[in-house]
Amino acid sequence: MRRPRLTTKSLLIAAWLCSSTLPAFVVAQTPWEKASEWPAPEARQAAAADERFLYAITNTLVAKYDRGTGQRVAVSTGKAEHLNSGFLWEGRVYCAHSNFPKLPEQSKIMVLDPETMQLSTYKDFGSAGGSLTWSVRHEGNWWCNFARYGAENAKTFLVKYDDSWHEQGRWTYPPEIFHELHEYSFSGGVWRDGSLLVTGHDDPVLFRFQLRNGQFQLVEKQAVPFTGQGIADDPSTGGLVGIDRARRKLVLAQPGKRTESPAGQRP
Repeated sequence: MRRPRLTTKSLLIAAWLCSSTLPAFVVAQTPWEKASEWPAPEARQAAAADERFLYAITNTLVAKYDRGTGQRVAVSTGKAEHLNSGFLWEGRVYCAHSNFPKLPEQSKIMVLDPETMQLSTYKDFGSAGGSLTWSVRHEGNWWCNFARYGAENAKTFLVKYDDSWHEQGRWTYPPEIFHELHEYSFSGGVWRDGSLLVTGHDDPVLFRFQLRNGQFQLVEKQAVPFTGQGIADDPSTGGLVGIDRARRKLVLAQPGKRTESPAGQRP
């Protein structure tokens, strides 16, 4: 694959990544490159992938695309109000769902059967104190992000549940990060190589966190070829899948060449 040329946009992103708003320990890098993209009118909220298909997620439905031809082959049935992300587990797609912007906030995980394309409720949290924007499995547990918005977005929290939905832990994120998200919150997340990668609402950036001494600490910000929203692992390529919301595209990203910090330190 040909490495993309540096453009004015990419240089501006790199400058923003290296801005003084980052804590001193953060090393800014640009480790993700666009591998391919497909048009998908439903690419408004999130994306997911399995070996044969890509899934474009909008508020009310999930569309299934053949990854060989790029053609849409099916759309989901079943009522949904505000789907936020997708996560593939044991052959099904688990979607975070909320009633945002209604109050009181109601959250659930919905599950899509890719064979029947039926959406149904998997876990109903009711009112959990925030809007569920993403949920994934990691090391035998569910990790669920409940977003807060506006002046209270720094109260966004992450909950770890066991398989019986007993809470095993609860965390917030470093509050200084949220000024970069404006009135929004974290829209997508995946665990990868011991780190938690989280996306915001609009910007082509991943925030990489590690759990240290019981707290999530920001390690670095990484430039990506998709624009926030829900992301997922791609089991076919080993990369990530996301969306370009403005252009209605599904985007596959691959790790690029890692760079050293000026001091030669690695995160």
